[in-house]
Amino acid sequence: MTILSYLIPISLILGGLGLLGFLYTLRSQQYDDPEGDAQRILSGEWDDHPKPADPSKPSES
Repeated sequence: MTILSYLIPISLILGGLGLLGFLYTLRSQQYDDPEGDAQRILSGEWDDHPKPADPSKPSES
């Protein structure tokens, strides 16, 4: 029974750390638009290659 005196506080501390981690992810807005990211990765709108430069605009070099 003395083992419970160690396990209960350890479990409460680990649960509190998990809760703090979850609250941190909520505050850092990691769950704002998960479906939008999944759809953008499959669409052709975004590509790995940079868009070609617009010849009508002057270059920035």
